[in-house]
Amino acid sequence: MTKLRILLAACTMLVSGFTLKAQNFEKDMNTTMYGRNKAVGKYAEIRGIKMYYEEYGKGEPLLIIHGNGGSIKNFVYQIPYFSKKYRVILADSRAQGKTLDNADSLSYEMIADDLNGLLDHLKIKNANVIGWSDGGIEGLLLAINHPDKVKKLAITGANLRPDSTAVDPYVQKMVLSENIKGADSLRRVKNPTAAMKNQLKLMHLLSYEPNIKSSALKKIACPTLVIGGDHDVITTRHTLEIFESIPKAYLWILPNSGHATPLVYKDMFNTVVGNFFSKPYRTIEKEARFM
Repeated sequence: MTKLRILLAACTMLVSGFTLKAQNFEKDMNTTMYGRNKAVGKYAEIRGIKMYYEEYGKGEPLLIIHGNGGSIKNFVYQIPYFSKKYRVILADSRAQGKTLDNADSLSYEMIADDLNGLLDHLKIKNANVIGWSDGGIEGLLLAINHPDKVKKLAITGANLRPDSTAVDPYVQKMVLSENIKGADSLRRVKNPTAAMKNQLKLMHLLSYEPNIKSSALKKIACPTLVIGGDHDVITTRHTLEIFESIPKAYLWILPNSGHATPLVYKDMFNTVVGNFFSKPYRTIEKEARFM
């Protein structure tokens, strides 16, 4: 079970008001044209795969990256908002959505390099970047390994490692248990389909990666907005660790919030992230801390 599917499944187990929200999220994602828009959908041959991507709007480039097992449609609430001002670029990551992958292995570094390749394919010098969950991890890696490509970075629900110091212990144990059982079942299939092979790779990715040292974040030169829910699946102390390791960073912890900040708090999320992109980064130190 992927992170997004676990998220939506957990939503349905909560109080009736939030159950309705979860149902609305799924309905909106399943009925949107985003992620299956034949008018704008294209494939780019990048690093041995055909990466599916869509573009909306005009202006400064904005790359938006989905989470584990997700796809373009997960940003059904962000695309209409940001495409009014930006050239919004979204892709189905390797082994996810419409982007198939026949390789035996998968890593966050591979996906980040794919996204760098997509920007090269589109002849984009640099872009603002939004990453949710695993997309946030890939955003961090893009900024670390391809610093010239990221103008500003906003990440929500990202982690540097898969253990219980970063992921809520209950969630970490649940995800690992679900993925071990799922992986065992898939390995027993005699002639697995391409989709099954992709699922197996995603399970491994979610259970055993990433493995990024916090010291590596000091290489990130771009202004970064680090976001998390105060009851996220990623612990607030880990989100704080990420914030404190990036030289030019802001921190935004949403109260009364879990992992699904772009869904549950879509209007607030869009406004705050939009303001971050549009305004110059401000260094706040010494006397400026009083303001």
